[in-house]
Amino acid sequence: MTLTGMLPIGAADIAATEGTMKALNPATNREIEPDFTLGGRAEVDLAARLADEAFDAYSHTTLAARAAFLERIADNLDAVRAELAGRAALETGLPAAQLEVEAAKAATQFRQFAEVVRRGRFLQATIDPAQPERQPRPRMDHRMQKIAIGPVAIFGASNFPISYSVAGGDTASALAAGCTVVLKAHNAHPGASEIMARAIRKVVQECGLPQGVFSMVRGAGNAVGEALVDHPLIKAVTFTGSEGGGMALYRRAQRRPDPIPVFTEMTSVNPTFVLPHALSVRGGAIGDGFAERMLVNVGQACLKPAILLAVEGPGFDALREGLSARIASAPARTMLTPDIHGAYRTGLERLEAGGAARITEGASPSADLDGRAALFEVDGTGFLADSTLSEEVFGPAALLVKVRDEEELIAVAKSFRGQLSAAMHMEDADAALARRLLPILERRTGRIVVNAFAHPQEVSHASIHGGPFPATSDSRFTSVGMSAIDRFLRPVSYQGFPDALLPEALRQDNPLGVPRIVDGA
Repeated sequence: MTLTGMLPIGAADIAATEGTMKALNPATNREIEPDFTLGGRAEVDLAARLADEAFDAYSHTTLAARAAFLERIADNLDAVRAELAGRAALETGLPAAQLEVEAAKAATQFRQFAEVVRRGRFLQATIDPAQPERQPRPRMDHRMQKIAIGPVAIFGASNFPISYSVAGGDTASALAAGCTVVLKAHNAHPGASEIMARAIRKVVQECGLPQGVFSMVRGAGNAVGEALVDHPLIKAVTFTGSEGGGMALYRRAQRRPDPIPVFTEMTSVNPTFVLPHALSVRGGAIGDGFAERMLVNVGQACLKPAILLAVEGPGFDALREGLSARIASAPARTMLTPDIHGAYRTGLERLEAGGAARITEGASPSADLDGRAALFEVDGTGFLADSTLSEEVFGPAALLVKVRDEEELIAVAKSFRGQLSAAMHMEDADAALARRLLPILERRTGRIVVNAFAHPQEVSHASIHGGPFPATSDSRFTSVGMSAIDRFLRPVSYQGFPDALLPEALRQDNPLGVPRIVDGA
C-alpha cells in the first residue's frame, strides 16, 4: 500500500488544511517520508457529521451483518499484517516480529467481538410480560434492550501502535456495539495508522455501509482532540494515555452543555506482593521473572509490573539478586518518542529525589532515545513518607520496597491509589496473609493475579483492564475483553409496544434466538 498522508474521512481523502508532519524513526531520531496531513476543527466537524448521518442505519444493522463486517475487517488486517508491522517498527523502534504478533491480536479482537455480536447476549434483552389481572393495578408489557450510545471518538494510544490504536480493542468494541467511530490517530505512528484506517474503510465500502461508519482525523497539539470532545454529535470518548491528558479530556467533557462519558485508561504501577513463604522458597525466581516482564516493550506498557514489595527476611537477598542480575544485563533500547524518553528520565530523577536508592542499571545507551533499565530500592517507612514513589515511571525502571513486617506490608498496600492490576506470589502457608491483603487489593484494582505477573493479559470474556481512579475515570468498565462493549451501550425500555414494532430481540417469537430474561428468570 502506498501511503498518501491524507486523512480518510468517510469515503474521501482529505488534504492538509493545518500543515503537515512527518513520522519520526526513534531508533535514528530522524524523520521518515511521506508528509502526513494535519487537520483541525473543520475536519473534526466533517467526520462527526458523517458519523451522525451514518449512525441510525449502522446501529440498526442485523447482528449477522454486523458480525460479518467485523470479521471482514479482521481479514483485511491479516492481509496487511507484514506491511503494517514493518511500518510500525520504523515509527516506534519496536521489533517487527513483535508487532506482527500485535497485528494478529488486533485481528483476533475483531473476530472475538463478531462472535459477541452474533450471540446477542450484549443486548441484555429483558421482558416483563403484561399482567392485566394484577391488582390493585394491572401491569403493562415492558421490554428492554441495550442500544448503541451514538457516534464515539476514540483516541489512539502511543505504546501499542496496533492493538490499542486505530484497529484496537476500542474501535472493535465500539463498532460491535453499533456505534460509528471517529478515530484520532496518534502522531507517533501516522503511517501505521493510515494502513489500518484504509483496511477498515475498504470493508465499510465493500459492505455497502454508510461512509461515516469510520473516519480518522489527526492534528497538531491539542486542538483536534479538544474539538472531538466538544463536538455536540459525539456521545462518548475513549482515551489511553497519561493521567494529565485523560483528566483534561474528562473535565472538558463534563463542561459541555450535554456532558458525555469519557472512558480513560491512564496510570498504574501494578504492585506485586511477595508473601513471606513464597519469598523464602523462590525469591530469586520471582525477582528474575518480575524484571523480565517489567522490561517488555522497554517498560512502556500500562500493565508493566513496576513496584515489587516483600517483607525483609529469608529469600529477600535472593529476590534482590534475581532482579539485579536481569536488569544489569538488559540492553538499552529505543523508546517510543522523544517526549516519552524525556518523561522517563524525569521519572528516574523523581525516584531519587523521593529517597529511593539506584542500586542497579542496565547497559549504557548508544542512541539518543535509548532507555536505560534501572532498579531502585527503598524501605517501607521511606515509601510511606513520600507519595511520589508510588507514581508511575513509564519506562524500564522498577522499585523494590523492603518492608519490616506484615503490618507494614498491609499499611503500604493501603497507601496505593487505584490500579489496573495487582499480583500476589504465595505458597499455601501464606494464605492467612493473602486473605488480609485480598479485600485491600479488591478496593484498589480491577484485576488480581496470583503466582504470575500482570503483563501480559488475555483478551477474553473474563478479562478486565480497568480499576479505580486514577487507573481509569470509571471503574465500572473495562477497555479490554468482551465486556468492553458495555461502555458503548445504554438501555431503552419499550412499554406496551405492538409486537411488529419491537426490535427483533424483544419480539415474542425471538427470531434472533438471543438469550433473554423473562419475568426475572
